Amino acid sequence: MFLFRQKAERLFRMRLRSLTLACSLAALTVPVFGGAAQAATHHHTATQEKAVAKQPAAPEPDDMIIRVINGIPLTKRDVDNRGKLFALSTGLPVNAELMDRLRPQIIRQLIDERLRTQEILSRHINVAPEQIAAAIAGIERRNGMPENALRNKLAEDGVSLTTLIDQIRVQIGWVQVLRQELGGRGRVSAREIAQREEALKREDGRIEYNLSEIFVRVEDPRHAEEELAFTNTVIQELRKGAPFPIVAAQFSESQTALDGGSMGWVQEDELDPSVVAMVKQMPVGVGAISNPITVPGGFVIISVNGKRVIGHQPGHVATIRQAFLPFDTPLNPAQVTPQQQQTLQKAMHYMQTASSCAEVEAINKQYGEKRPTDPGELQLERLNPQMRDLMLSLPLNKLSRPLVSTDGIDMIMVCSKKEKNFADRPPSEIADQLMNERVEQTARQLDSDLHRRAMIVDVHGKPRGV
Repeated sequence: MFLFRQKAERLFRMRLRSLTLACSLAALTVPVFGGAAQAATHHHTATQEKAVAKQPAAPEPDDMIIRVINGIPLTKRDVDNRGKLFALSTGLPVNAELMDRLRPQIIRQLIDERLRTQEILSRHINVAPEQIAAAIAGIERRNGMPENALRNKLAEDGVSLTTLIDQIRVQIGWVQVLRQELGGRGRVSAREIAQREEALKREDGRIEYNLSEIFVRVEDPRHAEEELAFTNTVIQELRKGAPFPIVAAQFSESQTALDGGSMGWVQEDELDPSVVAMVKQMPVGVGAISNPITVPGGFVIISVNGKRVIGHQPGHVATIRQAFLPFDTPLNPAQVTPQQQQTLQKAMHYMQTASSCAEVEAINKQYGEKRPTDPGELQLERLNPQMRDLMLSLPLNKLSRPLVSTDGIDMIMVCSKKEKNFADRPPSEIADQLMNERVEQTARQLDSDLHRRAMIVDVHGKPRGV
């Protein structure tokens, strides 16, 4: 039996992984020596935009109430902070035009979070500060940031840390709500797995797709102009280079947002016909972004990551161990430091003497495990050509030549290689898919119930049930 507790914890880890993506921060991808110049350019551009833009007669105060959700206010400051967090995490410039286009969807998202927060509190679910602190520390650690660097970076860009904390708190608490809501249905039995396996065998030879999605819910299909405008805005930013998993984690209203929008492998009969029609026209694995697709309940944006024939996807996999020897300072080829020279000499020594994966594990541990010793099973066909060629040519239990980068030296040893049919789904993957379907259905139903019971008052004081 596969317990929901295990699945819920996996969902929680996936959500934190999405948060890690969402909080990678644009600054981490900007060269150090260009950061100040780019910031100055952004400031100058923003100043020009402000100069030519028509200034409002009186600026709206930050504490202006935009909505009241079951008696709890949502302010302009809340909306602005979430917009800044989104722009910062995707690397998009913060400007008035982008914020105006994002504003309606941000309001809807924050309303959802307020309703979820109230449900979490009504169930007496407590998200401990230690859980939030651990999540933030994990984000910093996985991005190579020192302690409190995330707090400082957000403050530097005018984003309140409370914005991130509130988002994490809701996400952790919502997983616990879903766990309670599913109750006894939070188990996938061996019989259900076997039934899905038999169904997959009957589908042998058919085509399936690996998709990612961003789902935008439409409250009233008769008046979907705002949602369509937002969907087109997201598509524009994705096509400019905004990372799909980050945007999905921030704005998709499907449970797949927990995993950066990834739907995994799906068959045509599992998809809406309009999605199938679009997918068949799209290129595979190049990051192409679909136009808005109208589906029941809203719009969806699709990216096609892969395509295969069910039951037939041959490939090669390898397990490796890697050791990373860090430099004390970034490498300057024109001025190599004594520590860097010594590190290279040690790497050459290890290349000649190490003869087992266990030795590579010990070496990486000796140097502080700055990078994971075992990155897991790797499909060679999905690696970049240089790494694929290296691993194909490298004999088993033979340490590679030193791979020098600006921050250190990486060395790889291949422990095993084998052929594998990637169309075969292990029972754990089938259980995950079945549970994802169940969690998705439960989450949508609960969200719908919360909206139906809610009383939301807009800025004009006009109450409406949502």
